[in-house]
Amino acid sequence: MEKDNGMKDKLKGIKDKVVGEAKDSYGDVTNDHSKQAEGKAQKTKGGVQKKVGKVKSDLDDKNNK
Repeated sequence: MEKDNGMKDKLKGIKDKVVGEAKDSYGDVTNDHSKQAEGKAQKTKGGVQKKVGKVKSDLDDKNNK
């Protein structure tokens, strides 16, 4: 298994948050409630993914001490 210290998860999380924000904003401007909901869900997914990356990073740091 490749060690990335959670970086891949953090980057996926950032990407999902940015794309989710764009979808949410687009849905707001176009009054597309389904696109807004999709964006909000993707932003939430991104936040969770970033936290997973942080936990992996923290565990790796702890194990390397």
